[in-house]
Amino acid sequence: MNLPRFFCEIDLQTGTTVELSTELAHYMLRVLRLKDQSKVWLFNGQGGQFLASLQHQGKGVLAHLLEFQDLERELPQRITVAQGLASGDKMDWIAEKCTEVGVTALAPIAARYSVLQLQGDRLQKRVQHWQKVARSASEQCGRNRVMHVSPPQQLAAFLQSLPNSAHTRVIFCDPDAEHDLDSALAEVSDWPDAHIVFLIGPEGGWSEEEKAQAIAAGALSMRFGARILRTETAAIALVSAASARMGWL
Repeated sequence: MNLPRFFCEIDLQTGTTVELSTELAHYMLRVLRLKDQSKVWLFNGQGGQFLASLQHQGKGVLAHLLEFQDLERELPQRITVAQGLASGDKMDWIAEKCTEVGVTALAPIAARYSVLQLQGDRLQKRVQHWQKVARSASEQCGRNRVMHVSPPQQLAAFLQSLPNSAHTRVIFCDPDAEHDLDSALAEVSDWPDAHIVFLIGPEGGWSEEEKAQAIAAGALSMRFGARILRTETAAIALVSAASARMGWL
């Protein structure tokens, strides 16, 4: 029987007892109805997971950390998805599925043709929500680290923020591009510290100005199949195909 897994953003050490957050305690007691002395896995995103025994304490829960399991389920190399902001609940779906396929970081992009426009408190709340979606997805899929979700930014600012490394490969899709996925990643498989960055446009695609910015920053244009993918499908398909091409599956 698989034990339930929970993310808790606190210091965890074998042999210690920690008090879980009010929100997590409520979920364990009122939603899942976990009994006293129930066993669970806890992780804090710093690697590995801890077997814990729960102790009810009124409306709260204490966790006795019994054992550490040094288990990682990360991809061998980093993948960042720079996703043009999508409308509705599509960003939730993207955050969840990117976590499941092993993406290291999700960078929402306020693109020229993005339908969703966020500012102020609304922006901050959305980013916090997407990060929570990523944490929940890690709990479900078995990852012991959590994909980082950054605040939305313009494409030019995102490209400028990337490390100046010869082993960073930035890729965006273009149906008329010369390269396919195989040739785009041919060199990358030989880079032990590779960082793959996929630029995924919003529903309206990238503007010509944004395409020019990407090319000027050294991005490689790549064709990916004969069909047009929806924005919420593209990242998942690309990362899955790249993982297969790199021999990570």
